Amino acid sequence: MSQMPKVLVCGPSSWNQLVELDRLPDPRPQQLSARNEWHTVGGTSAGKALHLSSLGVATTLFTPLASDEPGRLLRHVLGGAGVNLQAISSVSTERHINLMAGGQRVSIYLATPSAVEDADADALCAAIGEADLAVIDLSELGLRIIRQLAEPPVPLWVDLHDFDGTAQFHLPFLRAASVVFMNDDATSDPWELMATCLRHGPEMAICTRGARGAVAMNRQGRRWEVAAPKVEVIDSNGAGDAFMAGFLAAYQRGSSVQAALEAAAGAAAVALSSRHLHPDLARLLS
Repeated sequence: MSQMPKVLVCGPSSWNQLVELDRLPDPRPQQLSARNEWHTVGGTSAGKALHLSSLGVATTLFTPLASDEPGRLLRHVLGGAGVNLQAISSVSTERHINLMAGGQRVSIYLATPSAVEDADADALCAAIGEADLAVIDLSELGLRIIRQLAEPPVPLWVDLHDFDGTAQFHLPFLRAASVVFMNDDATSDPWELMATCLRHGPEMAICTRGARGAVAMNRQGRRWEVAAPKVEVIDSNGAGDAFMAGFLAAYQRGSSVQAALEAAAGAAAVALSSRHLHPDLARLLS
């Protein structure tokens, strides 16, 4: 493809407090000291939009935001990073506290978005029809849009995260998708997991495996693999979103699957090297 398509990303953004600990707490009363803490942008859709925009992809992010302080901060930071942001009205903006230690994370949800209004859902479906490709992330908003579209007017790319092959919430997303991404957290056999996904209709499935790299398979059964990037890991939050963005940008520019996987690994390294979803946020949050 000679011209980069217009990409619409639909799903969560959040304002997060990250707390780094020596270990995650046991379920008992205790006092712990944080090694570090900071506030930053979170949300799987925000991460994808940030990396797609940084890679020169014409990207619009539709995400629920309220007229509260976290919503104001997200508008300022995402807009300052070059994301074309279209806020969907919500009573509250999503907020988390993430406790992190040794590569593990516990997320505490402080606030979640309200249900999308009919007018906003209609406008979002119309915008999808005007895009060339849409990334629909797992969320109640995404599920509403998947159901309302019925027959998607453009290819849908979906990140299934830790899908185990059977989770009911994920299945409508899987069946609507042209390309699916996932991680291997819930499987010991990523090839079988991808084969299961492909039987539901997608053309291609990609599974990230952390330090073991990533693998891909198409509907014809062809397989690809890529090694994990060699990088000093500062924070693993958002690495999967960066990987998907890197693959999408390269593949839509006409790269082979193997070359797109290598580009995706490079994009993941960018996220892993920063304590933010994308290093561009550091200047906006300093």
